[in-house]
Amino acid sequence: MKLLVIGLGQCGSHIADEFARLGRRARVKRRIDILTGVFAVNSDLGDLSSLRTIKPDYRHRILIGERKSGGHGVGKINELGAEIARADADKIIQTLRETAHLYQSDAFLLIAGAAGGTGSGALPVISQVLKERYLDKPLYNLVVLPFEHEEHTEERTVYNTATCLKSCSAVADAIFLVDNQRYAEKNAPSRDNLTWINGQTVESFYNILCAGEEKKPKYIGSRLLDAGDIKQTLAGWTVLGRGSSRLPPAWFPFRRSRTFRDASASAQRGIETMDKAISELSFECDPKDSQTALYLVAAPTQELSVTLIKELGEHMRNLAPDTLIRDGDYPRQKRALDISVILSGLGDVEKIKRYYAEATSVASKTRKRRQRVETKLKQIDTDSKDIPSLV
Repeated sequence: MKLLVIGLGQCGSHIADEFARLGRRARVKRRIDILTGVFAVNSDLGDLSSLRTIKPDYRHRILIGERKSGGHGVGKINELGAEIARADADKIIQTLRETAHLYQSDAFLLIAGAAGGTGSGALPVISQVLKERYLDKPLYNLVVLPFEHEEHTEERTVYNTATCLKSCSAVADAIFLVDNQRYAEKNAPSRDNLTWINGQTVESFYNILCAGEEKKPKYIGSRLLDAGDIKQTLAGWTVLGRGSSRLPPAWFPFRRSRTFRDASASAQRGIETMDKAISELSFECDPKDSQTALYLVAAPTQELSVTLIKELGEHMRNLAPDTLIRDGDYPRQKRALDISVILSGLGDVEKIKRYYAEATSVASKTRKRRQRVETKLKQIDTDSKDIPSLV
């Protein structure tokens, strides 16, 4: 599957930068293209300058809202982020039009942090513009949710997150939810933590995007998982995860076949790896709540036995008994068993419900606070009405 990736705001731009690095890795190591273009859009010039992989020209790093923000961001006011995105949408569309491989894209992926200003506001606006112009291409959002400490210390964080999620759900075909708290390492430096989280988020896409773009017969699975399968799986609230296990050393030359112990160990290793992928999902959920699911097994050819595929299928069915499941294999890995999982169509997402409820409360508190301040200011004006002014 080939994606056109657009990162919005600081968080979205840095994740898009990781996608650019992933695309380069696919070209160098596997000789395949999984991205038709990667762009970063922001109202903060400094953040755009900090990216490492996305091309540094003005066509790939797009500064918006310069007149209103002065190139210094919108200060977490996502209404302003939406306003400048709407005003400068044509600048983004013009850049996409000039992209050489735009029409080879299977889908758009727009990325942003829900708690910020530029990304949170621009994500639904730019998604809507693209959806109206490119009717035949699916449009997916990847929304990064804030850390718990941000929710507790900044009321604006919860409000921005709720408004962003509500707006995106009305526009995007599917929304990948990524909870920062799921991957956070408490004792790691903040910058290293964010780099680790971004890397983990993007890595889950790698084999899924590569599998359908392979050209060499020896790397094409017996059950090919391509763009059509992915499009049919993705709908509504979506999560993804990846599990990986190292394989034992290669067989000795005189061992021409596996024993029953080897086959049993392989199946057990596969189940453990799938459980690891489920435990590392980007957002906490119950697999039973998903309407559709997809998993891809990447391993050396000799590891992809009928027994392994059968055991994994039965295990996934036990985890999600009423879910429509698609699966595939990818004989690409050398010394590892790698399983990527996508769960989509989630219907009961408690954390999003909580965001909506808290945002309503925050809006009410903010309105009352503003009224109190206005009342006090009017009182001050009343007390000073008999004092002469010097201006």
